[in-house]
Amino acid sequence: MKNFHLALAGALLTAAPQAFAANWLMLQGTEAPSAAPVAQVWGFIQPTYAHTDGDNLPTGAWAGQEAVFNLIAPDLATNDTFYLARARVGVRGQGFPLNSRVNYFILGEFANNGITAVNGGAAALSDASVTLNYIPGARIRVGQFKYPGAEEGLQAYPITSPYVNFTNATDQLLLERFFDGDGADTPPTGAAGSGNANLPNGSVGAFRDVGVQVFDSFALGAWDASYAVMFGNGNGLNRSDNDNNKDLYLYLAAEQVYGGEGPYRDGLKLFAWTQDGKRTLRTGAAQTLGEFDRTRTGAGVAFRKRPFRAVAEYIQADGMIPDGTDGGAVPGAATNTGVGVASFNMAPVDKADGYYLDLGYRFLRSFEVNLRYDVLNRRTETSAAEREFITTTVGLQYFFDPKNRVTLNYEMRDAEAPNLPGSNPANAILGATADRVTVQLTSIF
Repeated sequence: MKNFHLALAGALLTAAPQAFAANWLMLQGTEAPSAAPVAQVWGFIQPTYAHTDGDNLPTGAWAGQEAVFNLIAPDLATNDTFYLARARVGVRGQGFPLNSRVNYFILGEFANNGITAVNGGAAALSDASVTLNYIPGARIRVGQFKYPGAEEGLQAYPITSPYVNFTNATDQLLLERFFDGDGADTPPTGAAGSGNANLPNGSVGAFRDVGVQVFDSFALGAWDASYAVMFGNGNGLNRSDNDNNKDLYLYLAAEQVYGGEGPYRDGLKLFAWTQDGKRTLRTGAAQTLGEFDRTRTGAGVAFRKRPFRAVAEYIQADGMIPDGTDGGAVPGAATNTGVGVASFNMAPVDKADGYYLDLGYRFLRSFEVNLRYDVLNRRTETSAAEREFITTTVGLQYFFDPKNRVTLNYEMRDAEAPNLPGSNPANAILGATADRVTVQLTSIF
């Protein structure tokens, strides 16, 4: 226990190989009075290399141009690059020496990614919250922080996950991007190069919101039960609400603890969550302003008994569903005729669902092999628009020490329009989806 507070203060920084069945509600922004320092500076960096075959679009108005799904985010300029995925520095602890029942958590992002790209790569605040531990059974967290929800989003993903990229369902349905319109007004007719690319109007949501959360955890014999209720703006990072609607987040979890403590314990965790809100969006060719539901629900199980690990989760989405770009082209790219540009699209009313199964095995102390299979069925209520994405990821990790590791992932990616003929242009475009290789170093300080 001597160094347990360091693991907590670093948001599981020393727990990368052991943290998969942890109670994420209690391990992020909540420290015991006897364990937490007044101020603990911490952070991590993730230099990364990514490569795809970079197949171009085979057909359509952008035929011969690069396919957006084969380029590396956030710049979408190349299919082969070194980049800095994350560079975060923060401080946390009992920052109020006169009252040990108040904790704080502040974290900034300095790399060029979905959080900072909208500001030209300038540093941005990802977390800033205070937790009030006054009421037994009802801790209160206020500020900007991770909302209670899906396992990939709620966990300290960058420093605990054996994968570089999220599953399809998490990336498309839960890692929210915010838009002013649905993209239906493009590509237009008119002057060469005209059009609205319908680019994001802010940073990626990063599984965070600004609001207030009531939560706690209870020991019930060999079980650890947790709950959370949160109200948030539902409008992304570092900005206020843009309408009078609030998002509601609900979370329940129960874990049978096999042994260990905090981020080091083995256990079997069952969890379920839901989030519901509305988004303001301009739709149709006339871009009429309206409000649309955005509901997400899921449930899963996380098992860990060293050296084995297994996680499975099912996710449903109702209401607003992301719908990719026109023709699979890079947003803002002009058509081959020079009339109109590719835009991001959003389906205001539809449904989607997805799931994943993730397995891991630790061997020879410093190695871990991983296998993940994930599926996303997008726009399931509209036959011609339905898309299926299937990715199988094989991974290998090597741990130099508890704070430094290298991760190798090979993603075998497939996509299709299941209700359209194989000869349909949509299937020809989706068939150009290339496999992806990523290598990432995670270094924690």
